[in-house]
Amino acid sequence: MLKIRRIAIDTHPENTAFLLRKGNGYSAEQFQALRKIRIAGADASILATLAIADDLELLGPGEIGLGEQAFRRLGLPEGAEVSIAQAQPPQSLEYVRRKIDGDTLDDTEIRAIIGDIACYRYSPMEIGAFLVACAGFMSTQETLALTRTMAEIGSQLKWTSPVVVDKHCIGGIPGNRTSMIVVPIVAAHGLIMPKTSSRAITSPSGTADTMEVLANVDLSEAELQAVVEQENAVLAWGGRVNLSPADDVLISVERPLRIDTFEQMVASILSKKLAAGSTHLVIDIPVGPSAKVRSEREAIRLRKLFEYIAHRLGLTLDVVMTDGSQPVGRGIGPVLEARDVMAVLRNNDDAPADLRERALMLAGRVLEFDPELKGGAGYARAMELLGSGQALAAMERLIAKQGKRETPLEPGSFQHHIGSPVNGTIAAIDCHVIARIARLAGAPMDKGAGIDLLHKVGERVRRGEALYRIHAESQAGLAFARELAEETSGYTVAP
Repeated sequence: MLKIRRIAIDTHPENTAFLLRKGNGYSAEQFQALRKIRIAGADASILATLAIADDLELLGPGEIGLGEQAFRRLGLPEGAEVSIAQAQPPQSLEYVRRKIDGDTLDDTEIRAIIGDIACYRYSPMEIGAFLVACAGFMSTQETLALTRTMAEIGSQLKWTSPVVVDKHCIGGIPGNRTSMIVVPIVAAHGLIMPKTSSRAITSPSGTADTMEVLANVDLSEAELQAVVEQENAVLAWGGRVNLSPADDVLISVERPLRIDTFEQMVASILSKKLAAGSTHLVIDIPVGPSAKVRSEREAIRLRKLFEYIAHRLGLTLDVVMTDGSQPVGRGIGPVLEARDVMAVLRNNDDAPADLRERALMLAGRVLEFDPELKGGAGYARAMELLGSGQALAAMERLIAKQGKRETPLEPGSFQHHIGSPVNGTIAAIDCHVIARIARLAGAPMDKGAGIDLLHKVGERVRRGEALYRIHAESQAGLAFARELAEETSGYTVAP
């Protein structure tokens, strides 16, 4: 038996355990053979990846160290006694191997895989193998099974209203932070909109990352439900309330691999919405040469996949195809995007017009779900709620209820301007390149990192005039971003 010691090391998303190389009755060879162990005690057990320690200040003989994730998930107090044994590989790994060989899996096999992933029985390498195998080929029936299983494993929010609305963009367009404008408009109207979001996968910021600049998004299920009960809506991170927990584990591996196939995208989005209790959903699919969806043909295929899966799962869906030819707004990165959002909600004269118009259009589509609203009146109602200040008031109440950030965050103080190489007109902006530069600067982890766009497509510039300004919170972040930006700025300027 070994006694638990809590080790203040963040090993997200894995469970990691630490054992001394010597002093516990095992040889080093036995330690290496274990690699992954089962830790059990007092009716609780977890699987954990084993790390060997040689520092007697970290651990003493007879102790097992648990990283923050493993300690929290095991749920036993420090000092509690546990036993260890070599972990048996999950049976579902055999199904992953079959998927790698090109087989189509049935509902039971997919449920077994997702159940083990949600219980942290897979290593990141094993999860990566599953994701890559699915990226090679995934049938519509497999996508349906994946979506349903991900929604059912974990918490599921329940609401008394027969109409619970939501809106989601598939991403890929920097600065497209419309949800933070749509939610307060819809809340001010009176519809229920519990907006839960994941962290950014491949983008410089997600809704949760940007909202975190203004307020707490790490809400418990009880806190989330209390906010919705009082304000009709919420803007929170879905990971804390355990909605589709397997999705969060998958995302943690998808992010570094930059995997984002249509099938996995649909399963991720719809499973979260189902688990959040949504009944009616607007999906925004931006289409553009550097967006995730680059042609109308691809957009139609994705729309049909969304519609098929949503119909089979009982979701009312409205799919909107929007302009994805360039970034939306001016700010790219959490702080800069939050600035743009608040400028729109405050009806500032210098608020980004494209962000405002897109948010109004999407809010109007969501409002059309209201059976009491006259058909076709959604856009006008959205304009009324924004223009009158009711949407701003709803946002300010949400920020207060969720917990306003006490110390305002500012754009990163390390800055560099990227200038135009010629006199001319901006012909195109590459969304993918701009997103990469912003991420290299540190976004979304560094909230103040990102890009401030000073010019958009169609505008005239002079040689040397700044196209955009890079913000970073460190010299290293600025150097990484600047190196890529000077190699390829992301802007095409027609002489």
